[in-house]
Amino acid sequence: MTTFTSTLPEDVLAKLSEMAGRLAIPKNRIIERALRIYLDQLVRAEYTKSYKQAGDDDHILNMAEEGMADYLEQLES
Repeated sequence: MTTFTSTLPEDVLAKLSEMAGRLAIPKNRIIERALRIYLDQLVRAEYTKSYKQAGDDDHILNMAEEGMADYLEQLES
């Protein structure tokens, strides 16, 4: 595991310290878990954005429809 040093606003650090004490777990474990969740949310947001852009692109929609028509033909034969 690598050591990382950072600064936090005092109010965030106070909340972190309080929660770590209440849950009896180290602050770094809370930070690690929160960061993993946040990074996962960022990835999901990128996917959502790309799907929305694809849904607005007529060329991509036409390709998807053509592909679906080919797939249905294969299922029927």
